[in-house]
Amino acid sequence: MNAEAGRPDAPLARTHRQLAQVWIDFESALMTVPLVSRLHAGKWRVEDYQALLRNLRQQVIEGSRWIARASSSLTPAHEDLRSMFLHHAQEEHRDFRMLEDCYVAVGGSRKEIQNAPKNVGSEALSAFMYHAASKPDPVGLLGAMFIIEGLGNRIAGPWSELIQKQLDLPDEAVRFFKYHSVNDSHHLEEFDEAMEMAVTSEEVGTDIVRHAKIVARLYRLQLEEIDNV
Repeated sequence: MNAEAGRPDAPLARTHRQLAQVWIDFESALMTVPLVSRLHAGKWRVEDYQALLRNLRQQVIEGSRWIARASSSLTPAHEDLRSMFLHHAQEEHRDFRMLEDCYVAVGGSRKEIQNAPKNVGSEALSAFMYHAASKPDPVGLLGAMFIIEGLGNRIAGPWSELIQKQLDLPDEAVRFFKYHSVNDSHHLEEFDEAMEMAVTSEEVGTDIVRHAKIVARLYRLQLEEIDNV
C-alpha cells in the first residue's frame, strides 16, 4: 500500500501537486501566445496594451458574477465555502472600473472600452464559467480560481513592469495590474483555506484539477484571440 494513500491529507497534497504542474504548463504555454511573446520581446505598442485592456474588461466584470452564481449553487454542506465565495465576489465586483481608468490613462475612451465585445476566447471562457457555476455544489471551480488568482499574483506584477517600462507609462496606467499583483496574494491564502475545506476525497481533487486545466486553456484562448478581433 502506498504510504501517502493512508494519510488523511493525501488527496489534498496530491491535488496541490497536480495544480502546480497545471500552472507550470499554463505559464509555459502563455509564452507562445503572440501578444505575450511580443511583450517579453520588448516589441509592444500602446495599441497592444489597449487591446489587452479592452478584451479583459468583460471577463473582469463577469468574474464576480460567476463567483456569486457558484455561491448560490453551494448547499448547506459547504456553508463556509459559500461565505468565502460571497466575500470574494464582493471584493472584486468593482475591479473593472480600475481597468477602465487604465484604458483612459493610455489614450482610450471610456465609451470604447465599455462597448467592446467579447472575443471568441472570452465567450468560451464565460460560457464555461457560468455552466460550471450553475451545477450543484460546484467545488471544482476552485481550480478556475487557482488559475485566475494565480495570474493576478504571479503574472500581473511582472507584466505591469514590462508594460510600464516599454511604453513609458505613469503608475495610474497600470494600476489594475499592480493592485492585483499585491491583493491576489491574499486571495491565494483564502484559496488554500478553501482547499482544506473542500478536498475531502480524491474525486473532489480530480474535479478541481480538471477545472484548472479547462480554464487555463480557455484563458490562453482568450489572449490568443486578441490579435484576431
